[in-house]
Amino acid sequence: MWYATFHDLTTYATMLAMAEGRTSWLNPTLGGLPADVAVLPHVLGAWAIQALSPWLTPAFAARLPFVLLLAGTLTLVWYATFHLARTEAAQPLAFAFGGEAAPLDYARALADGALLATIASLGLLQLGHETTPELAQLCGVALWLWALAAAPYRETRSRVVAVLALPALACSGAPAVGVALGAVAVLICARSAYRQVHRLTPWWLVSTALAALAAWGLGAWHWRVNLPDQSSEVLDIVKLLFWFTWPLWPMACWTLWQWRRQWLRRHISIPLGALLVGLLTSLFMGGSDRALMLALPGLAVLAAFALPTLRRSAGALIDWFSVFFFSIAALAVWVIYSSMHWGVPAKPMANILRLAPGFVPSFSALALTAAALGTVAWLWLVRWRTSRHRHPLWKSLVLPASGVALAWLLTMTLWLPVLDYARSPTPWVQAIAKTIPAGQCVRALGLSRVQVAALEAMGPYEVRADAGAETASANCPWWVVNTKADQAAAAVPGWQLQGEARRPTDRQEKLLIYRQTTP
Repeated sequence: MWYATFHDLTTYATMLAMAEGRTSWLNPTLGGLPADVAVLPHVLGAWAIQALSPWLTPAFAARLPFVLLLAGTLTLVWYATFHLARTEAAQPLAFAFGGEAAPLDYARALADGALLATIASLGLLQLGHETTPELAQLCGVALWLWALAAAPYRETRSRVVAVLALPALACSGAPAVGVALGAVAVLICARSAYRQVHRLTPWWLVSTALAALAAWGLGAWHWRVNLPDQSSEVLDIVKLLFWFTWPLWPMACWTLWQWRRQWLRRHISIPLGALLVGLLTSLFMGGSDRALMLALPGLAVLAAFALPTLRRSAGALIDWFSVFFFSIAALAVWVIYSSMHWGVPAKPMANILRLAPGFVPSFSALALTAAALGTVAWLWLVRWRTSRHRHPLWKSLVLPASGVALAWLLTMTLWLPVLDYARSPTPWVQAIAKTIPAGQCVRALGLSRVQVAALEAMGPYEVRADAGAETASANCPWWVVNTKADQAAAAVPGWQLQGEARRPTDRQEKLLIYRQTTP
């Protein structure tokens, strides 16, 4: 059972505890400590576990709502771009003798470009497959974007979505983002020349008020401002902005320059508002990549509007960078896979064993077939893109989006066993299981939140992270202590050392296992 990040495992453990009735749904706890205040995504995962657990494993069932959230985000970005591109100000100038693209065909082409731009962003590759509240927040931003974009054409639906979007953001752990987007939406609607959009103003006011009330009721208001105070931190933020939003940011900058006299037009102002809110949120949180992900929908829409005016040289630069970067990455994956299974070349496998002692490769014919087909498809796309045939408007985004998909596919097939062994807490949970029987009560001292989550979800144990050795209880006779790897086991009155556990890839810490001798 592999998790993309520690946030992923913590979220899953909380949802599992909710589904099994071990914690409150509105105020969940993990090991006795307060969990994330993002109630909505946790509730969705817990519902999926309860509804599908007879047929699917809890870990797989919990992921399905987040897969749907990602699919919904991509769909909403497509339709938002489609409606924005239909407006008169966004349409290309008509040729003197005709022959220009039909308005709907032009709008569909730009919508396709926005969809590919979203998929192509490296930030979505990093965080888009997680089971975390940020994916629900991303869908909330896409709902906001669609409600404003579709208002001239889908007035009733836009009102319903507007009322739901901001409270959903607040219940997903981003109340400040919801309120900020509400203020931007009110400003855009109040000055809009479209009567349908102007009439949407009070609905956004209601949505903003509901978001603030929902956050207050759930206790979701927290001060998270962490402005950078050192030059190194500022440099880290700049690096994050550069790679996380590639290749969207150069195209978005080109759009803002080409449309610099029309920033107040809705096809620019709406995605620009979403981009600025996400960007400022990330900056105020010290360069948070999870907050920056909320800027991707607006950034993707702006990038799409660069396609009609993108110079051929710029498109070629994006193409060749994508071919070079993703081809080299794919080749590296295949070389390491060959080393793991056939010993050629030998150096990569030796490095893996040095970093992850005890790792044994496992072969999967299905994974190998999927990876091979994906690689062949990538080579075919490169050949298609470099041919001399006439290409659609979104041609410059095909290779970046396909490269991201290829990187994800190869990582989740060829590299999955080694990533599972290196990053998963399974090895030390299995080591603990040799000493502590499943279902026992375990006190946790100095354990991180993800370690507590691993014990609860994978043990499974009843974990009390708020109880130390001084807490007398005959019903909780086990105690796990987190220490540094070079520290010797200390004698604790009333407790007897039973063993230790550690992850094979972590040389910095070890867990000591004690059993209570005197209640």
